[in-house]
Amino acid sequence: MPFAKPKIVLALGMAAVSAALTGCNTYQPAPKAFSEATIQPYTLDSGDRLRVTVFDQPGLTNTFTVDQAGYIAFPLIGQVPARGRTLQQLSGQIAQKLRQGYIRDPDVTIDVDRYRSVYIMGEVGQPGQYSYVPGMTVQNAIAVAGGFSSRANQANADVTRKINGHVMTGRVGISDPVLAGDTIYVRERLF
Repeated sequence: MPFAKPKIVLALGMAAVSAALTGCNTYQPAPKAFSEATIQPYTLDSGDRLRVTVFDQPGLTNTFTVDQAGYIAFPLIGQVPARGRTLQQLSGQIAQKLRQGYIRDPDVTIDVDRYRSVYIMGEVGQPGQYSYVPGMTVQNAIAVAGGFSSRANQANADVTRKINGHVMTGRVGISDPVLAGDTIYVRERLF
């Protein structure tokens, strides 16, 4: 009977270690869609601020923000869906609507005035919301957030990204590119 307690303690200890090691595998490497998304044309979403220029129409040239519903409110034509569209698709859509009784042959160009933010959490100096810059990598984003904390895992990070309307999370290296709207989570190292 005196040996029963150590066996139970040993079994419970092994179960705890097994559960802890299983918990380390909750995130998988980034799916193939992660790298494919970085080479696709930029798609618009809520929070992007656009500079729309209609040639020879100063009253229609202005900056517009994509609202939470994914639309921009454009003069004369009203709400225009922008979420999930590229700049070229949106400019074509605005030009098409302006042709319907407003302007004979509109020349519409769109540039991104301000990209939606990236969010950085976990073991960094100052977690929070930061401006996205084209060409930004995970390492650049962490540097903007005050760098790694003393307990940070500096080899990789978990990135949550919306791809084709689906939210995905995957583990990426710190040299991987970041997209506007990404959430980066820097984990604590084990040792």
